[in-house]
Amino acid sequence: MKKPFVAGNWKMNTDSRTSVDLADSLASGIVENYNATVAVFPPFVYLQAVRDALDGSSIAVGAQDVYFEPDGAFTGEISVSMLKEIGCNYCLCGHSERRHVIGETDKLINKKVIAAIGGGLLPVLCVGELLKEREASQTNEVVTRQLKEGLAGLSAEKLAAVIIAYEPVWAIGTGLTATPQQAQEVHDFIRKLLAQMYDDESASEIRILYGGSVKPSNAADLMGQKDVDGLLVGGASLKADDFLSIIRASV
Repeated sequence: MKKPFVAGNWKMNTDSRTSVDLADSLASGIVENYNATVAVFPPFVYLQAVRDALDGSSIAVGAQDVYFEPDGAFTGEISVSMLKEIGCNYCLCGHSERRHVIGETDKLINKKVIAAIGGGLLPVLCVGELLKEREASQTNEVVTRQLKEGLAGLSAEKLAAVIIAYEPVWAIGTGLTATPQQAQEVHDFIRKLLAQMYDDESASEIRILYGGSVKPSNAADLMGQKDVDGLLVGGASLKADDFLSIIRASV
């Protein structure tokens, strides 16, 4: 059985004090073995301080983004090796805000996924549809495109390093949440699509997270679904008590 994965995406929140305070609270709050993989994704400028605050705990640190080139004249970008050097284990690739606010393409996201794996980071590839796409019954079409293009060129062996996060864009920061049944339907579709793209074993082993207004009150119901292997948490991960409650509900 796959160990649940619970990730907290802090987005563009916290400051130098509150990021460390939050990390300290999480480290002290996990006092027993929850049998879950837990990671937090702070803003770039606080990654080192948060990593230091979590030293000795079981909580890993990830980056909210990464660039695919190893070095060079790429002003404002952060490389895989830079993230590895300060203790990052994971990175988000293709979060909906990067896609729909910043304008990242599937091709660019694919380069980031490949670079992350090549440099020893574990990428969390985010996929999901807009509200207008769901209303037009295009969810499966959108997810298929994002998965096939995002994973282009990856062998089954390299796929094993990837985590998939399904995040319906209409449920991110809106207070709306896909019902557990809606989440399960898309997760089941993703797993079957991966089986077609690779093989049954690869599809069964990969962890598929749900993200989209996850909170303590719905975490257990979401995690009770057969193909929901973890949660990508936004706003609720900024409150230690809420995030710890979600972790407890996930195991």
